[in-house]
Amino acid sequence: MGKFESAMAIGLRNKESDKLIVVYPFKAEGSDEEITKKVTDWYYMQHCSAEEELRNAYVDILTEAEAKSAK
Repeated sequence: MGKFESAMAIGLRNKESDKLIVVYPFKAEGSDEEITKKVTDWYYMQHCSAEEELRNAYVDILTEAEAKSAK
């Protein structure tokens, strides 16, 4: 099992500031690589102009507080 599969919630963070960009609204299923691809593809589909932003982002597990506030 990958680290993302057991997460309550995941999202994208900015690599420089670690600020949460967006919460992924679906359950994390698959390997970490598959989940990373699903999250980045989903975000790109939501914001086609986000290609540059995605270069400076990474998929991460949300903190408990972030996960609760996202609901």
